[in-house]
Formats: sequence, structure tokens, C-alpha cells
Amino acid sequence: MASPVTVLQIGEGNFLRGFVDWMLHVSREQGLFHGSVAVTQPRPSGKAKLEELAAQDGIYTLVIRGLEDGLPVERQSVVSIFSKVIDPYEEWNRFIDLAESDDLRFVISNTTEAGIAYKQEQLTESPIVSFPGKMAYLLYRRYLAFGGAADKGLIFLPCELLESNGDTLRDIVFRYSLDWGFPDDFRAWLSSSNRFLNTLVDRIVTGYPGEEVAQAWFSEWSYTDRLLTTAEPYHLWAIQGEETLDEQLPLQKAGLNVHWTNDLRPYQQRKVRILNAAHTWMAPLGILHGVEHVREIMEHQVLGQSVKSMVRFEIIPTLPYSADEMNAYADTVFERFNNPFIRHRLSDISMNSLSKFKVRLLPSLSHYADIGHQIPEGLVAGMAGLLRYYCIAQVDGQFEGRDYQGGTYVVRDDAESLTRIAEIWAKAEKNREDLQSTIKELLALTSVWGKDLSDWSGLADSICHWWAKAEGGDRG
Repeated sequence: MASPVTVLQIGEGNFLRGFVDWMLHVSREQGLFHGSVAVTQPRPSGKAKLEELAAQDGIYTLVIRGLEDGLPVERQSVVSIFSKVIDPYEEWNRFIDLAESDDLRFVISNTTEAGIAYKQEQLTESPIVSFPGKMAYLLYRRYLAFGGAADKGLIFLPCELLESNGDTLRDIVFRYSLDWGFPDDFRAWLSSSNRFLNTLVDRIVTGYPGEEVAQAWFSEWSYTDRLLTTAEPYHLWAIQGEETLDEQLPLQKAGLNVHWTNDLRPYQQRKVRILNAAHTWMAPLGILHGVEHVREIMEHQVLGQSVKSMVRFEIIPTLPYSADEMNAYADTVFERFNNPFIRHRLSDISMNSLSKFKVRLLPSLSHYADIGHQIPEGLVAGMAGLLRYYCIAQVDGQFEGRDYQGGTYVVRDDAESLTRIAEIWAKAEKNREDLQSTIKELLALTSVWGKDLSDWSGLADSICHWWAKAEGGDRG
């Protein structure tokens, strides 16, 4: 007998299949999770993938490969957690029928950050386009079906990479309920009987591998799977909710790296200030050195050790958490960066580096400036490398810089900021300004940094010292 549908999943893509669905599969294999998933796509463009899932009866293969404790691992799972595959744009009534399911308990989504957004929409007999709009109507129909029963609300677990993703989704669902004139009693039930939990997800799901690798596996397995996907071993799901919820969705009990917590900030901060900060530090410096991928940075004789030292001895001391816990987390980050199966391009990471630096690295620099200490050399190198990477000129409608070997690269960022920075460099060249004056002018751009950094004691001098060494060939 088919397992009851206890989870509605909005999102048919690689990430959820390599993350949440795999977790549910692991839990079910241990006899802990007894439900199944109804999967649907958030946009009409997902039709083709959904049809592929339906053609394979919702079954697909996941291969987890990478490093664990420094050793290579490769594990294959055949995941069969989907019991229903529904296209809401062609099977609207079948989708809405889920509202009347006594078994349904959770809604999990990954619609990208753009999916949790309000767009004015009319309520008609046609399928609702937006994800929050669909949820507002689904919940209204559920309210009607069960007479507003307090125990028939749903728990929403959005996986979109958006801070306060649950709160944001809840607010937009409420807005649609007002737009469409749903009764006040429904909104009271929506507030009291439904949960929209904020979550943080972390796993790199690399999708379908290269064709040569895929065909080798197909030969080994004696079957073909066009929905094959791959992922790294590391996974984290932090959910802002009480630990007793694991009884309903037994993931932590299954030994998975799932944390029910009353505060997501430690998980968010360590990810932003360690993992994301390391990415933002290495991207400009790596490109200047002619390095293309994250793993090459880790193997670089100078940059690899520099990024590790910067994280351990300069960033972690600025965080209000246990140093042992943060260093253990840093160990997992560096192991992930060394994954031989992930080719993470620095050119992709470098996009919008100005805003990323402001959020990810500037708080660590500010920590030292605020207490009157000299900013440590690793963080100085990050700021100096960023400014050197943004030593740009406008060429044929795009902004180009030159690496240490004389090769060109294109910088992608906010057009207004790039224009202003290019003007500063052009003026400096025309007037033959000294480097320190130019650096101070760049540091004074409050529109970029959110504050004036030009008066931070010793920062401009330290950047110029680093710059002279780097341009002279000493890039340690």
C-alpha cells in the first residue's frame, strides 16, 4: 500500500532532490518516516522536469561524492520518496485536492529567492501563478474543508536562500488573503494553526555529472537515469522550531545534520562570516593570480595557507561563539573547498563582490577598527585584493581589469558603483595621483561600504604596503 502524502513539495529541481528528499529517504530507510511526498513545480517552465519524474515513477538516483575526514567517498542511493507528481498548471483541481488531505502536514519549497515575492494577482478559476498565492488559496480551501479545525494547519519549511524566509512567506500569504477578500476567521486560523518556520540550508548539489561519468555509472548499474544527480557529503538544515517537531519529521533522529533551534543567527553568522567570507576573500585574489577554481586556491602554495590562517586567527576571534565550535566548522568548510568533484569557478563567486564584501568581510575588519586595533594582515590582503581587482576601466560597455600576468577579466557588479570606481581610477591616472590618495578616495565611498573607511587608522597605509609587495612580485 502506498505511503500517505504527508509532505507537499514545491520545487522539482536538483537541490531539493539532493537535499530534503534524500533526507526523507534516509529516514524512511531506518523505519522512522512513514509518509511520502507530492511534488509539483513552482513555474510552468518546470513542466519538462516534472514529466521526466512522472515517467520514472518519481524514482531517481543520487550519488554523494567528496571528502569525509580527508578521505574520498562515493555513495549511491535510489530515492523513491515521491508518490504523486502534479503539474498545477495543467492539473489544478488535483493540486487543490491536496488541501482536503487529512494526512498532509508539511510544505517544503525551493522556488529561489524570487519565488517568495509578492506580485499582484487576480483570483480566478485559472491556476494561480505565484507560489505564495497558491499557498494562500490552498490554505483557504483547507480551512473550508476542515471547518477551521485547529489541528489541520500546515507547517511550512521554505528552503529558499532568504533570511527570515518563513516570516516573509507568511506575510505574503496574508497579503493575498486580504487581496482576495478571505474572511477574518480564516486569517485568525492562518495565524494560530499554521507554522511558517525560518530555515537555513547548506549543501552543494552539483546536479547531473559529465556524460562520460554518467555513462560509466549506467554501465555499472545496468540502468539509465536521466534524473541522476550528485551532491557533496556535507549537509546542514537548521530550522527555527522546537525539537519536538523531529517526532513528526524524524530527520535528526535519523542521524542527519538537522538542527531544531530557537535562534538561527549562529548558523547564519558562521556561514556568512566563515564560508561565504572565505569565498569572497579568495575570488578577487585568485583571479589576479590566474587561478580559476576554489580547489586550486586551496592547493596554491601561498593563498591556500593564507585563507586558512585568515579564517582561524583573524575572523573566528571576532565571532561571539565557542572558538572550538567555529574551528570545527572551519574544518568542514576547508574540506568542502577541497572536494575534487566540485569545480566552483572564482569568476562566478566574484560577481557582486562589493556588496558581498560589505556583508561577509567588512564586519570582521570593523571589529578591529572599533576596538582601536591594527587590522590583521590577512583581512588587509582581502580588502587590498578587492580594490586591486576593481582597478578597472570601461571598455565597450563593460568594466575590465588586468591580472598580474597582464590578462584581462570582466568585473560584474552594480553599474553605478563600477562607473564611480572606474572614474576614480581614470582621474588618478590622468592626474598622476599617488596610490595612497586613490586608495583613500575609494575607502571613502560610503555608497559602497555603508561608512567612510578612509579614516581607519593605518588601513590605507597597510593596503598600499600590500599593493607594492604584490605588484613587485611578492604576493605572499
